Amino acid sequence: MTKVPTLWQKFLAEMIGTGFLVFVGAGAATATGVLLGKSALSMADLGVIGLAFAIAIAVMVYSVGHISGCHINPAVTIAMGVTRRMSWREAGVYLLAQFVGGLLGALAIALAYGASAAVTTHFGANDFSDITVGYPVAIAVEAIGTFFLLFVIMGTAVDGRAPSGWAGLMIGLTVGGEIMALGPVTGASLNPARSFGPAIIQALFGGSYNFAHLIPYFVGPILGGILGVLVYGFMAGIKGGEAATESKVEATAESD
Repeated sequence: MTKVPTLWQKFLAEMIGTGFLVFVGAGAATATGVLLGKSALSMADLGVIGLAFAIAIAVMVYSVGHISGCHINPAVTIAMGVTRRMSWREAGVYLLAQFVGGLLGALAIALAYGASAAVTTHFGANDFSDITVGYPVAIAVEAIGTFFLLFVIMGTAVDGRAPSGWAGLMIGLTVGGEIMALGPVTGASLNPARSFGPAIIQALFGGSYNFAHLIPYFVGPILGGILGVLVYGFMAGIKGGEAATESKVEATAESD
């Protein structure tokens, strides 16, 4: 019988998973040479970046999903905590792991592209225009995107009636598609740790970033994520609680 992963093992899984997500996804944004504050991205830019995030998420779901559930996103963890699908003690460990992973992933980008990229092409930090977008729209866009992300996570990875083996691909494609649709507005972060890591490392390496702009990338995903879980739970008749249905990827590790 397979041993249930310890909290320390889950911490490592979430840290490595989030680090890989940021390294590959935000790294793809750095590789395309997209400048922070650029008013419009080409479809080629969005396609490459969206595909990179889709690949990173799918790979990590299938790699560490059976260990931690592969949240790799504070919005996912907070939504699961608020709806009592995990304890706040465990959620706190996940959140720490995700933000550390976000920093490490961004640091890997800095090491790969050099400190000068912090000033020129940046490290894939999300941002929006105060003039054309503003805080209310940025929060709304991030909330809407994360709502659909959590809706898909609930439908493919949490609901026990969903077809097995598709969660990683479907969740990855959801994020990739939303980057293509919403990328020109906010960068479609949908993930506080993904935004936090590159912004911090970019600033530490000499780049500039308005840290007040991180507010929509925290508030929007958290609100949208909670709403996504609640709406799917209501629609599908899945209740929250300490004994709620486990995600398939997590339950697989405890079988046999």
